[in-house]
Amino acid sequence: MRVGDATPGWLNAVIRSIRQAHGANMGRHGRTLLRGALQIAVLDDVLGANPVAQVRRIESDRKPKGAPALDAVQLRKLRASEACRAADLVDPITVFIATGLRRSELLALRWEDFDEKVGTITVSGKIARISGEGPKRLDSGKTDSAQRTVPLPEFAITALVWRRGRAVWGEQRMIVPSSVGTCRDPDNFNKQWRKVRDDLGVPDVTSHSFRKSVATMIDDAGLSARVGADQLGHAKVSMTQDRYMRRGCAVPVHA
Repeated sequence: MRVGDATPGWLNAVIRSIRQAHGANMGRHGRTLLRGALQIAVLDDVLGANPVAQVRRIESDRKPKGAPALDAVQLRKLRASEACRAADLVDPITVFIATGLRRSELLALRWEDFDEKVGTITVSGKIARISGEGPKRLDSGKTDSAQRTVPLPEFAITALVWRRGRAVWGEQRMIVPSSVGTCRDPDNFNKQWRKVRDDLGVPDVTSHSFRKSVATMIDDAGLSARVGADQLGHAKVSMTQDRYMRRGCAVPVHA
C-alpha cells in the first residue's frame, strides 16, 4: 500500500486486528511503530499530517495493578493540605508530581543537583537503609538508566527556589532532609504520608502513584514510551508502557 493510501480508518482496523490476534500490548506497540514510521513521511512532506494521530488508543483489558494514579484536582488538594505542610510533605510531593522520581531518588537529592538557571534536577543516587548504619545516600541508582537529568516545570522550580531560600531547609546539604538535617528515612517518610493520606481522601495513594501520574501525563501528551522511560529512569521501555502508562486518568502538569 502507498503511504498516501493509509487512512485513519484503515490504520485503525489494522491496529484493532493486531490487538484481537495478539493482545493489547502488541496492539499498542503496533500503533507506536506505525506512528513513528508515518511521522517520517510527514517530515519529508509526503503527508500533510500523521493519520495515526487520529486512531483511537488501545485500552488494556486488565485492571491496572498497584498504586492508582491521581487526577489534577487530587494533586492540587495535596499541595494545599496543612497536614502535608506540617509534616514537610508539600515540597517532596511537588517534586514527585513534577518528575515522577522514585522515593529513594527524591530523598537523595542534594542542592548541588538542582540547576535553577537551566531548570533541571540531576538524579545521581538513592537513599537506602544500611544495617547498623541507618539511612545512607548511595551514589548509584536502581538501574544504570536511573542516573539522569530531568527537566522541571516552572511550578517545581519556583517551589525549590523558595525552599532553598528558607532559613533551615536551604542550609542543609539534602533538599529533603530529616528534621535533624540527616538523610531522611524512607520508612519514616512513608509513615508520615500514611498519617495524612486518609484525611485527604486518598487512602490507597503511595509515592508510586505520582510516578504513574507522570507517566499518564506523558502518554496523554502523545509522547512516546521512550520519553516516559527516560523520565522515570526505566531500563526497558516495555516497563513504562505495560505497567505505568495507564489510560483513563488525564493529569496536566500545572501548579
